[in-house]
Amino acid sequence: MNPVRRLDAFARAHPVVVDSLTAFLLWVPFGFGMLVVFASTPEYYPERPWAFHPVTVFVLSTLLIAPWSVRRVRPVASAAVVVAAGLGVLVIGPEMLPAMVVVPMTVHNLAVRAPRWASLTGLAVGLVASLAQGAKIAFFAVIFPSPEPHSSAPLYGDGIAMMLLCSLMVLAAWAFGDLARTRRLTMEALAERARRLEREAAQERALAAADERSHIAREMHDIVAHSLQVIISQADGGRYAAAAQPELAAQTLGTIGQTGRTALAEMRQLLGVLRAPQDDGAAGREPEEAGPGVGVASVVHRPQPQLSDLDELLETMRLAGLEATLAWDGAARRDLPAGGELAAYRTVQEALTNTLRHGGPAARADVRLAWTPRGLDITVDDDGRGAAADPATRGSGQGLRGLAERVRLFDGTAEAGPRSDGGFRVHAFLPYRDV
Repeated sequence: MNPVRRLDAFARAHPVVVDSLTAFLLWVPFGFGMLVVFASTPEYYPERPWAFHPVTVFVLSTLLIAPWSVRRVRPVASAAVVVAAGLGVLVIGPEMLPAMVVVPMTVHNLAVRAPRWASLTGLAVGLVASLAQGAKIAFFAVIFPSPEPHSSAPLYGDGIAMMLLCSLMVLAAWAFGDLARTRRLTMEALAERARRLEREAAQERALAAADERSHIAREMHDIVAHSLQVIISQADGGRYAAAAQPELAAQTLGTIGQTGRTALAEMRQLLGVLRAPQDDGAAGREPEEAGPGVGVASVVHRPQPQLSDLDELLETMRLAGLEATLAWDGAARRDLPAGGELAAYRTVQEALTNTLRHGGPAARADVRLAWTPRGLDITVDDDGRGAAADPATRGSGQGLRGLAERVRLFDGTAEAGPRSDGGFRVHAFLPYRDV
């Protein structure tokens, strides 16, 4: 690391140590030097020996310079001690060089680090002190007449010069300090903005990853759960039919094979889409149009299920042993959103799969789809016993949760629960696409 950067890092980490060292380095020439000067010339002002006594000089010099050690951690308290010591120098003390050095430094420190009111107060006090110092120089010989044979007339020129010099030093110190304060606040704001943007970017990445995981989980459930439930039902039925009706058993095995091949093809397509960014061979292929929130799993290179495929879905469920009917009401006034028909298909598929799994051997399901002035209303009722009746078949709820998430992506609603007269109901509503 650059030595200058190391020193800056050390100063930021140990402000009191660095400022205490600076105060000591200031006290050696200005405090100790003044002490030596006045101690060696006690006869310079014999009419005020108490003001030029070494103890007075030592105390005032120390009070002026020592507060610098805490000027970064306690800027207002540090300035208050300097003001008190400066007042002592002005009223009782000698003409001390430390005051002319420390006061502008303190005004600058207040402008950089103190609250705004303290910064402006420090500027005002510094200007008033400059005027008072000029007046003291101008009328010093009048206020403290000396028995020595020198003139006791006011020194207006010296006083005005001192007043202007001190005022310019205070104004310059405050102006540079205020500029440094503005730059510091700007840098802090930029740093905070950068941290906030970094946090927001991390949150967006986490939300995007969680959203994509939800999409993949929904598609995996729709593909795997439905197909496996059909295969299980067909396998159970085929086992009992093998002895009595061999031809029915053969048909059942054919259904199992077709369902398994369909599920395997969909799984391969899903995995192919997930690998698409790393697969050079997929770079030139255009995915099918998919609606928002359908997830990467729906971006496959084959037509996705639509409402027109519901008859085939119900036929598959009947082959698996579920009695199911489909009824339509009304006609569509506008199109559903892109991907809306897939969401409607998956809703019916999930409801029928749950009935087949939890409804019991004699369960029946009725699917009703009604086109309303606002959109598509989907209701699937069954007269089965539901999952709660048999803990062994109770699911994790992932399917219904995914169904609700999918429908909400299209500004729709979905609810599921037991009916008052027995059985189970799944209801969903998908609004038309805005035009």
